[in-house]
Amino acid sequence: MSTHLAAAQDFTYEPKNPSFGGGNTFNYSWLLSSAQAQNTIEDPNAVKPTPGGFNQDPLKQFEQSLNQQILSQLSSKLIGDQFGTGGLKEGAYKVGSFQIQVTPNSGGGFSVQITDTSTGNQTTIVVPGF
Repeated sequence: MSTHLAAAQDFTYEPKNPSFGGGNTFNYSWLLSSAQAQNTIEDPNAVKPTPGGFNQDPLKQFEQSLNQQILSQLSSKLIGDQFGTGGLKEGAYKVGSFQIQVTPNSGGGFSVQITDTSTGNQTTIVVPGF
């Protein structure tokens, strides 16, 4: 009769993908780039880049930038006219199809609840006090 020596160790499972809970977050970019490299299916709705790397005509981009700056200044003026130079004050406001409710918080900040009356969708923004 002979005896044999056996050795064993505990097995532990560690997920590699961070999406599966407990996976190493440093694996995320490697897993994503690996999956993208293997993907041979093209998105039929994807915007194809034009030669030179531009997805859009530079003149069109300039026009959009100019429009956004004008709209930004216009919205700043409208907000100043509606709320005054002191900023938001407690109360209810109606702007177009939006109902805006401003209420102070106990910590010195305030909450802004915006309701689109045409759809019923609501968004609440909480601004902490400083």
